[in-house]
Parts: sequence; structure tokens; C-alpha cells
Amino acid sequence: MIGRRTFLAAGLSAGLSSTLVSACGNTSADGSGNRVTLDFFQFKTEAVGTFAKIIKGFEAEHPGIRVVQNNVPSPATAMRARLVRNDVPDVITLNGDSVFGEIARAGVFHDFSGDEVAAGISPAVQKVLDGLGTRAPREANGLPFASNADGVIYNKDLFAEHGVAVPTTWSELLAAAETFHTAGVTPFYGALKDAWTCLPPLNTLASNLQPPDTFFQARLADRTTFAEAYAPVADKLAQLYRYTQQDTPSRDYNAGNQAFAEGRAAMYLQGVWAIPAIKTFKPAFEIGTFALPVTDDASATRLVSGVDVAVTMGRKPRHPAESMAFISYLMRPEVVRAYAAEQLAFPTLKGSSPEDPALAGLRPYFDSGRIVAFSDHRIPLSVQLDSVTQKFLFDGRRDSYLRALDSEWDKYQARHN
Repeated sequence: MIGRRTFLAAGLSAGLSSTLVSACGNTSADGSGNRVTLDFFQFKTEAVGTFAKIIKGFEAEHPGIRVVQNNVPSPATAMRARLVRNDVPDVITLNGDSVFGEIARAGVFHDFSGDEVAAGISPAVQKVLDGLGTRAPREANGLPFASNADGVIYNKDLFAEHGVAVPTTWSELLAAAETFHTAGVTPFYGALKDAWTCLPPLNTLASNLQPPDTFFQARLADRTTFAEAYAPVADKLAQLYRYTQQDTPSRDYNAGNQAFAEGRAAMYLQGVWAIPAIKTFKPAFEIGTFALPVTDDASATRLVSGVDVAVTMGRKPRHPAESMAFISYLMRPEVVRAYAAEQLAFPTLKGSSPEDPALAGLRPYFDSGRIVAFSDHRIPLSVQLDSVTQKFLFDGRRDSYLRALDSEWDKYQARHN
């Protein structure tokens, strides 16, 4: 576990950008002197416009509160820098990843576990966020506002043309890939020029074969290693990439989105966040999604899902009532649904479903709670999982790859214990 002092010290070298310094401020008042200003740290650049509309609706209902949205480059670095200065924003959104878990374990965030605002959240989704780290057992140091998912994005027209059914097992997936390959259709479009694009299929394989809650507890306790546990994960990942096109190493994420939209592959191993980008190229076919099957037991398949946006506030907020009022507004069902529809995300509340038909193939996993967390959200950024995995997919040296993961993991733990 990372202590508060250790975590904060790690950010001492990070400087605040001039944008953040000029925008954050503390609190201010209007001419009457009684209007509270909330500093809203919002990390998603693509959602600035969506949150601006949400803020407008909130302020209309709360004329005594002004919300200033602050969106900055490198939000993880900016947040660390603010914590070093003991300058915790009034309301915060962060990605539900390893950085969120580190800060939560350091005791920076409020505990929502006994608050009414947390009552409507899907327990399975809340468990994914809590699994990243909390200050103490049974605390909830953030609220899942929007979820995403890894899976397979597929071309429904190509599947129908070649008589391929949606695979529900690993053997069926490979058989589908062989069918397309034999017909001269690229089974999976690869875009490894951007190293991170290998992480969606890696996460699905790892989280299903080595569930994060058990594997990472064992790894922290030195009861297992990546070399011991991740060989099947690496083998299956390499097998999938054998079905990508020859120029996979030179194609980046944007090229992958465009190529898939142009019908140059039957499937795309990406998260649902790629669908809006794919749609900008106006595909002439219907887009579908399905959970990547990892074994030959269809009932064992779990959809890998992460909290794309977590909402929280400081443990000792400057304006507790006003901050909670804004958070409560954010978590209203109609607000959560509207954000999810606009950003093509999964709403996080009980009984809610995404509206876009492209996501229909993934809905049953949320409805039944058959979801599992992203494995890479438990791996520190300094391990450089994306570039180490990219190298493995280029050179095929599995044992060297797994040893590198263990080496980088051990270096990080040695620095932070």
C-alpha cells in the first residue's frame, strides 16, 4: 500500500501548467458576495462540451453556486501537482485507473459509502472502482459516473455475407477468423504503431484468465509472477495478432478506425470508445459488438469494463454542501443517461442500459453483472505495459516479455514500499 507521504512526494517534481494556475483559484463571490464558486477538475477533453451543458443545468437550479470547469493537459500529472500543494479541487472527475487507486489509498478522497447519492449505483460497477483501491475496507472513495468496455467491434454485413455467427467461445472465434482469412478478408485490423492499442485484447485475456482481484493480491504478496501466470495470456494474444494485416506495425489508431469504417476488416479489437471515431468516417455497414470469448466455456466469459469517469471530492472539502449538491446532480439518472448517450458510454446506475444499438451485444453482461475490471488498471504506469507488450508482439519472445513485466513490477514496488 502506498502511503500519503510517499504518493505526494512522487509528484514534487511536477509543475502546474499556467492554464491550471490561472483557472483553478479558490472560491469567489459575485457582486452580492454570497455566490459560492466550485472548482471542477474535469479530465476528459472530449467531454468538455457535454459537461458545460450539465453545469448550465445545475446552475439554473442552484443560482447561489457557480461551477468552473477546469480541463488541462496531462490530468494525472496536474492532479498530483495540486495534491502536493494541498490544493484539492472541490469536485473531481478522474479515469478509474491505477492513478485513481493510488490517490484513494492515500486517503485524499471522501467516503461515499454511507451517502444517499451512492445508493443507485450498480453494485458490480461500484466493485470495479473500489477494487482499484480505497482508504479503508468497505469505503467508496468515488462514484462511477460512466463505464466503458473492451470487446470486439464487428462488421455485421461481412459476418452475414460469409455466414459467420457471433462467436461465443475461443474455438468459434478462431474458426471465424479462419473463415474470413480463407475468403481474403482481414479477420482483425491491427494498429500497433500506437502501442496502447494492444491493451484492449490483452485486458480481456488477462482479466478472464487471471482475474485481477486474485492475481494482483498474489503478485503483491510474491505468491506468483507474470512469468508463472501470464504465459497463456501472452500465447493467446499472439495468436489473435496472427490474424491481422501485414502492415499492422505501421498503422496507428486513427488509421485503424478509418480502415475498419471502410470495411477493410471483419473485426476490430478495441474498446467502445472507438465507435464514435469510426462513425465519423461514415461506414456503409451496421456496427455490432460482442464480448471477446477467451475459453471454450461460453458461460465463463466476462466483459472487461472500467469506470471511464469517476466522480469524487476531497475528504475535507472547502464547500461540503455545495460540492455534494453538484455531485448529486451529476448522479441523477437523467444526467447519467444523457452523458452516456452523448459520449457512447455505459450508464452506471441500477437497471440502466446504453441507447446506441451498436452496444446491444454487450448489454447482457452489464444487466447480469458479468463484468470484470481492466487488468492494466492495477499495473503502475511506470511498468510501461503498452510498449513492453508491443515489443513482444513484434519479436514473439514470450519468456523475455514476461520477465520484463516482472522486473518492472518489482522495481516499482521496491521504490514504493
